[in-house]
Formats: sequence, C-alpha cells, structure tokens
Amino acid sequence: MLFNSYAFIFVFLPITLILFFSLASLRLTRGSLAVLTLASLVFYAYWSWVYLPLLLISIVFNYLIGKRISKADRGSKLSQILLLVGIGVNLALLGYYKYAGFFISSINHFSHSNSPIPDIILPLGISFYTFTQTAYLVDTYRSEIQDSNYDLLTYSLFVTFFPHLIAGPILHHKDMIPQFQRLRNFVFYHENLVRGLTLFVLGLSKKLLIADNLSPWVAPIFDHSSHTTFSEAWVGTLSYAFQLYFDFSGYCDMAIGLGWMLNINLPANFNSPYKAISISDFWLRWHITLSNFLRDYLYIPLGANRLGEVRQYLNLMITMLLAGLWHGANWTFVVFGGLHGVYLCVDQWWRKQEISLPKWLAWSVTFVALLFSLVFFRSHTVGDAIALLQVMIGFKGIVLPFNPQGYFSVLTHFGVQLQEWSFFAYLPPPEEQSIGKLIGLLLVVTLLPNTLQIMEWVQPTWRWATVVGILSGFCFLSLNHVAEFLYFQF
Repeated sequence: MLFNSYAFIFVFLPITLILFFSLASLRLTRGSLAVLTLASLVFYAYWSWVYLPLLLISIVFNYLIGKRISKADRGSKLSQILLLVGIGVNLALLGYYKYAGFFISSINHFSHSNSPIPDIILPLGISFYTFTQTAYLVDTYRSEIQDSNYDLLTYSLFVTFFPHLIAGPILHHKDMIPQFQRLRNFVFYHENLVRGLTLFVLGLSKKLLIADNLSPWVAPIFDHSSHTTFSEAWVGTLSYAFQLYFDFSGYCDMAIGLGWMLNINLPANFNSPYKAISISDFWLRWHITLSNFLRDYLYIPLGANRLGEVRQYLNLMITMLLAGLWHGANWTFVVFGGLHGVYLCVDQWWRKQEISLPKWLAWSVTFVALLFSLVFFRSHTVGDAIALLQVMIGFKGIVLPFNPQGYFSVLTHFGVQLQEWSFFAYLPPPEEQSIGKLIGLLLVVTLLPNTLQIMEWVQPTWRWATVVGILSGFCFLSLNHVAEFLYFQF
C-alpha cells in the first residue's frame, strides 16, 4: 500500500487511528499494540500477501535468536555461534531474493556460460527489515539492549511499524521499543495529530507535485543516453537528482508525520543533503539511518581509522561498495558505491592537508561529483552511464538551446553549437521552462530550510491551515495517477 493512494489516506489510516486510540482510551494498551501490528501486516500484505509469511518467519526467527543470545554469557562461544547463525540466515535470505539473479548473470557474462537465471521477485522492504533485525542481534550480543523482557508482539511492531517498513528509516531498538511501552504514548493528543498531518501533507506535496512531475524529464534521457545532447544530458541528470531528492525526502516526511499522529518519534533520515560542502557532509545528511548503520556495524568493526591510513581507505572502500550493492543488484550500484568510496578517501586525505576551500567552491565540487555518481545510480547499465557522462563532459560536442529572439547568441563566438528548442528530441515540452524550473529547484534545496525546520515554525493558526488545505487540494487532485516511491526499488 502506498502512502500516496486513496486507499491509504481515506481508508487505512483513519481506521488505524480510530481503532488504536479507541482501545487505548479503554486502557487496553495490549489491544492497541495488537491493532497497530495487525495494521502494519495488512499494510505490507496489500502489496502482495505471498511474501507475508517470509516477513513473519524472519521476525519470529530473529526474536527467538535474540532471546537466546541475551540469555547466554556475553562473549561466550554459544553467543558467538548464535549471532553468526542469526546474521547468516538474514544475509542468506537477502542474498537469495535480491542478489541470486545478479550473481548468476554476472558469472554467465564473465565466464561465457549459460546457467539459468531464477525469476525471483524482490520482497518489498526486505533490505530495510533485514538491516533493522541484524542491528538488533548485534546489539543484543553486545549487551546494549537495556530491557530484553519485551514480548513477541512488541518486537513484531518494532520491525513492522508501517510508516518505516517499506523504505525506512532503518530503526534502532533503543529508539523505538521504549516508545511502544510508554503509557503516555497511548493518549490521544490533537496537537500531535495536527503536526503529523501537516508534515504528512508537506511530504505528500513533495512527492506528487514535484518528484512525480520530474519523471518525464528523466526517463527519456536515461533511456537514450547515447543519443542525447549536452543540454539534454544535464537537464536529465539534474532532473533525476531533484526527483530522487523530493521523492525520498517526501517519503521520510510522511513517515515521520505518521509516527507523530501515533505519538511515535521516528528518527530524522534526511537533512538537506544538497547543501553539503563535502561528501562526508553529504552522507551525514542523506539517508542518515543507513549511514549510521554502515558506520556502527561495518566501518567501525572493520577497524575504521584505528589501523593506519591505508587501512582506513580500504575500510571506506569496502563500506561504500557494500552500500552501493545494498541499493540494488546491478553493477551500476557497485560503481556508484565505489565512486563514493573514492570520494570519501579523497575527502579524508584533503582534510589531513588542512587546506580549506571557499564554501561556494567546496559545494560546487561536491554537487558535481554527486551528479556524476547519480548517473550510475539511475542508468540501466554501466555502459549507458559512461555514454551519458561522455555527453555531459562534452566529448560528443556541446549543443546549447536558444530561441529565435537570440538568447545565448553570444556563445557562438566561442565555438559552441546552438540549436532551437525543437531540435532537442528528449526534452519535454514546453522545453523552454525546464531550465528555469531546475534552477528554481536548485535554489530551493540549497537556500531554503527543509520541512523539518519549517515544522518548528508551524502554529495552529488559520494561515497555516489555509496553506496546508491548499496543498492538500492539489495533492488529492494528483492521486488519480499514483507512482511508487523510488526507494521501493531498493
């Protein structure tokens, strides 16, 4: 079920809220938790009930393994074996469903063999609930869980809580389970409902009014990467960068808003990443919970920067290659992760030189480097990505648009080829508006506060109610053509 659908907004969400707080008002808190857990399972099964048993088996397995680990002596052989078994089963399931076809096709390609490739449908959200439960097992082994006396119902809700289940954030037990056990969280607060609805509408607006409308500017360019012009390549790449930004940040806003309606605080997962002035800064702002997971459960256990400079760079490369592969079973994602590994190594080396750049220059270098990596992130193949980058760099000539009135005609003196807008086959009509819109979006994501910052100013006044009402109206008019969130693919 999608957040941006009539079924969710007008049926699922109202029924869930009413049942949850109705039972809570009768002091049936266990019943409220059961309703929320059942609602989360229905939310998941709405997409396809076939993979619901897999989710349930994964939950029960990890819960039982976690209980056994918590009862074993810390650091004992038994606890180590249980941890390895738990992690091994989680990664085996993820590996089979997400990477089996990729690995077999890669082997076929490099060995010129013809092994059959299984036709496996990727279960929705498997990457997120696998990482969430793997972190839980590791923390149980480290004795970092303050109270392990919660039952299967509470643990199940922690894993399946519907605002985060499909596309994150990756939850941490210490942030979530205590909230499900706190009695005051079962009391209805109209302030939280208003705040949650406001943030939900803001996130929905990002998705429906901005991200989805950028899609026609993206697909034609990346589907014809070898035949686009310089201008088309840059318009397509920038459009995808903003589509991904508003699509993912919109989902994060909606998830947090839904949590607020239920008195649950989900962690922030997005903090104006296109304002970053370094790649390190970018990963502190983009998919924050994934960055924290990779740092705490991969980079630091590998040794981080404790084993010398060369080992630090190697650890960064390993971490980011796996981060890229986590996003999808394609060599394009591996290259994306490898690029960011190189970026982070260069970033660390530059810091040690103690050379500072002007802020505008640091931002420019970071943003362009990010755009180049996103070409691989979006392209169908590595070859397509390289072809598009060649166009962007100017290897296939620089063709810029102009209109009959003579705009940009001064560029003809510098050997740049100019063409009328009608020449650009893959720019969407009206072509003249595309560049202006992209410049406007660039100013929005780099200069204006993000939605969580805006929420600090929101007050229950008629002015804010009018703004939210207008946005809601535009969103509801756009619900007739529902599009999935981009991170559903990962």
